[in-house]
Amino acid sequence: MSILVTGATGTIGSLITQGLADAGAEVKALVRQAGKRRFPAGVTEVVADLTEVASMRAALSSVRTLFLINAVTPDEVTQALIALNLAREAGIERIVYLSVIHADKFTDVPHFTGKHTVERMIESHDMPATILRPAYFMQNDRMVQQTIENYSVYPMPIGSAGVSMIDARDIADVAVAELLRRDRASSAQARVTLELIGPQPLTGASVAKIWSSALGREILYGGDDLAAFEGQLTSYSPTWLAYDMRLMMAGIQAFGMQAAEGTVEHLQTLIGHPLRTYADFVRESVAGV
Repeated sequence: MSILVTGATGTIGSLITQGLADAGAEVKALVRQAGKRRFPAGVTEVVADLTEVASMRAALSSVRTLFLINAVTPDEVTQALIALNLAREAGIERIVYLSVIHADKFTDVPHFTGKHTVERMIESHDMPATILRPAYFMQNDRMVQQTIENYSVYPMPIGSAGVSMIDARDIADVAVAELLRRDRASSAQARVTLELIGPQPLTGASVAKIWSSALGREILYGGDDLAAFEGQLTSYSPTWLAYDMRLMMAGIQAFGMQAAEGTVEHLQTLIGHPLRTYADFVRESVAGV
């Protein structure tokens, strides 16, 4: 039996696929189109679509463990609930689901509330799963690196409440550890929820200072204007997504993204190395790593 990784061509999914392969696990990578990405040796490509029930039944029929990630789309909840119901139907009792931190608190943010709905399904059916709740990905800021370098402004309106951004590689490391723990256990393990954060909370001003240090010139924080942020996103994203992101940023400005005391230490013990810092991420990004 093997581990099925959904979203295997994405940022998180590809890192998890590599990590599992490195650990010697038998991995199946779920893709919608064959040959889109070259996978590590020993990884089997499985063509299926989360909205195509027959293909998902076939994909789940010969696996023991499931990693489920859903892209932010209008039918995200439908995709997730179909996958989890089909997993139950197939008798899969080892699941890791990627949610988002404060899914229960950001109640007006569509993709947060959608993930909370999925969490509730997992809990109500007492599914043996690990629910991962990551904070803002550091890698999100790769999308605005050119703006930072060209205009000397950090444009993400994250405010001053404090966002403990996490590196996508650390998210993947936690997911790999949990997938291996569940897959190698002799029986189904109890459900757990893990909040995933980086080593320190960041503000718009502190992020701008980190970029200033890395670039050797002053980078300013662009401020908390959510309407302007939505307008910028609308120029290259669907309007529903731009508005969803605006609502998320409003929640970040109001509540921040932080976890309980001791979370950092627990995560570092789980993955066996220090969590990556935002300063490290920025230095790598500037160096083109």
